[in-house]
Amino acid sequence: MTSDLLALGAIVLWSSLATLGVALAHVPPFLLTGAGLLIGSLIALPLSNFDIRRWRVPLPTLAVGAGGLFGYHFLLFMGLRLAPPVQANLVNYLWPLGMVVMAPLFLPGMRVRAGHVAAALLGFAGAATAILGRAGGGSLLAGGLRWGYLFAFGAAVSWASYSLMTRRLPRFPTAAVGGFAAIAGVLALLCHAVLEPPASLSGAQWGLLALLGLGPLGGAFFLWDAALKRGDPRRIGLLAFLTPLLSTAMLMAAHHQRPDASIVAATLMIVGAAFWGSRIRASD
Repeated sequence: MTSDLLALGAIVLWSSLATLGVALAHVPPFLLTGAGLLIGSLIALPLSNFDIRRWRVPLPTLAVGAGGLFGYHFLLFMGLRLAPPVQANLVNYLWPLGMVVMAPLFLPGMRVRAGHVAAALLGFAGAATAILGRAGGGSLLAGGLRWGYLFAFGAAVSWASYSLMTRRLPRFPTAAVGGFAAIAGVLALLCHAVLEPPASLSGAQWGLLALLGLGPLGGAFFLWDAALKRGDPRRIGLLAFLTPLLSTAMLMAAHHQRPDASIVAATLMIVGAAFWGSRIRASD
């Protein structure tokens, strides 16, 4: 139950990303990510009693952590640049399904039953309903096959792999995620310098960036790490399908829109998938 609550906390924070992103739509994406990750990394200071030495981890662990955070965001943003954003985001949300079906590849002794896969597919169908329903439908490959879809798929594989790989690494303190985020943030700012035009931010935008860093680009990663250390990644992966649903609901609330039939259907499918997955024996 503790791992579920921690995962749900991360999911709620991630769900605010789209709403905050809309409010910061004029900020270049890599600048947004880099600044947000650097701000988010500061959460590790109180977690480590302001002793930065407690952020130290072996080099392979640091490479997986920083590479996972940076690689995911880099691939996702490239996917959103090169393919229709709604469809690319849907491909990105294959990552919870990836966590479920890839678990045995990273965690020896863990099996995936047919029920896990079926529940994950139901959850993905719910995520697709939430995303495409708001977009008014449309073909996944609208406009033909695009490289952006490959980047978005790479982002999904990257985040699923990162989430599972952290269970294979020598145990490290959750405060070390601050180091991962700081390095990933610096790399994102380098991408901003190379790939994006310079930008100046207002005081209000910096305030929203602080919320972004403390929430979906900071606090969420610490909660996610703590959840994965305590729980079954197959179950947590199913819960993660709530992210696009809650994200869409937050966007609709921010724009004073009422939930439509697609949101109701998505809710039933995702909650049903999570309940179904939770009933499957998790001992093997």
